Amino acid sequence: MILVPGAVTLEDLERIWREDLAATLDPGVRTAVERTAAMVAVAAAGDDPVYGVNTGFGKLASRRIAPEDTETLQRNLILSHCCGVGAPLAGATTRLMMTLKLLSLGRGASGVRWAVCALLQEMLQRGVTPVVPHQGSVGASGDLAPLAHMAAVMLGEGAAEFRGTRMPGAEALAAAGLTPVVLGPKEGLALINGTQFSTACALVGCFEAQRAVDTSALIAALSTDAIMGSDAPLAPEIHTLRGHVGQIEIAARMRALLAGSEIRESHRDDDHRVQDPYCIRCHPQVAGAALDVIRMAGRTLEVEANAVTDNPLVLTGEGRIVSGGNFHAEPVGFAADQLALALAEIGAISQRRVALMVDPTLSYDLPPFLTPDPGLNSGFMIAEVTTAALMSENKHLANPCVTDSTPTSANQEDHVSMAAHGAFRLLRMVENLCVIQGVEAMCAVQGIEARRPLKTSVALAGVVARMRVDVPELKQDRYMAPDLEVAAGLLRSGALLEAVR
Repeated sequence: MILVPGAVTLEDLERIWREDLAATLDPGVRTAVERTAAMVAVAAAGDDPVYGVNTGFGKLASRRIAPEDTETLQRNLILSHCCGVGAPLAGATTRLMMTLKLLSLGRGASGVRWAVCALLQEMLQRGVTPVVPHQGSVGASGDLAPLAHMAAVMLGEGAAEFRGTRMPGAEALAAAGLTPVVLGPKEGLALINGTQFSTACALVGCFEAQRAVDTSALIAALSTDAIMGSDAPLAPEIHTLRGHVGQIEIAARMRALLAGSEIRESHRDDDHRVQDPYCIRCHPQVAGAALDVIRMAGRTLEVEANAVTDNPLVLTGEGRIVSGGNFHAEPVGFAADQLALALAEIGAISQRRVALMVDPTLSYDLPPFLTPDPGLNSGFMIAEVTTAALMSENKHLANPCVTDSTPTSANQEDHVSMAAHGAFRLLRMVENLCVIQGVEAMCAVQGIEARRPLKTSVALAGVVARMRVDVPELKQDRYMAPDLEVAAGLLRSGALLEAVR
């Protein structure tokens, strides 16, 4: 996919991530990139101190570096910053991070030679994926440690995956027919300054949160029919009177999904219940609010994905190289915290519907724990407990990260965003949420089948049929963990949404 830096959309980035597309820069940006590299070369040979070009880094910025030591300075910077720990970032997310770095360099304000961009492009094209530990960044001065592990492979150091095999970086480049780059002035700094690790993880969280909230309307409609709930709270006038766009959209989707349900029509006139519990009645209000938050976070991340976030920046219009603070990931940290809240709340209301369906005192004549032979069988009893555990875990994970600043680097970097672990925790929250929603879908489908011979809507019947392809009806107790895993996979892959479409 050819990308124009500064004009890339969320849709572009999601396709790159989901479809494993290799990004390349529009060739038209090369002139601007090389112009800034020429300015940096002049500064490196000059007498005036320019941060990161002919000086040390951070607290050592007052130390001058001789021109003949430029290559050593940049190489040492990369190697010394390879201090990441923890499990490696998933390959698709690492490639998204590399794409974001390519976009940032392609804006023509970082001072790197085109050769650096070209190598990054070729690594994406040929499938050389650096092994990047996920811990070590505090989200300011850039995602230094994770990006250093990416840059190390470009130098023939570190580790990478190539064609499914992990190997030393030099071997991976050689196997792909690529040659390590020798960094010029500022190029190491340009590679590791920036928010690309945090932004990549937050983007993945955003993409998955969007799918989760879309899926939530579908599953909530299934659950509404399973407990013989009312569609009256979905009346369009209710939601237009409030005016929130997300709420209006979720209610409309649920109305369409429930339209034509025999189950709904069977109790329209003789139902003794005046109102359904909030988890049924208020889903548009909760999921709609989450949808609005996800979109707001997405707009922030789209801007960040197109941003130049290293330091110093080369301002060609003014002929200056200027130190700033675009590497501070506070916008990403705020977006990640917003997404975490949305993920937690989508899971919280989903879990309450699971609890509703398994409880014989609340589920309107569904069998206890949704098993046809309760007592001898426990049915979905402990599956519901699992959803409660994961819901609680997500609540803990949803606590804000941006408020947890701590000084680093001899107090030079005295306020940081914590965006890196704020964003990475979204990936764990998504995994938890998919299980919660998967269990809800299993329960709702089981509940709808318990209403036979009454039928659900045509749209929802397609979802029931799709679920039953991979998750059989629970007639007697069985080893359930694989069912939960499969159901979560159906949600995460979008298979249930496709069944509706």
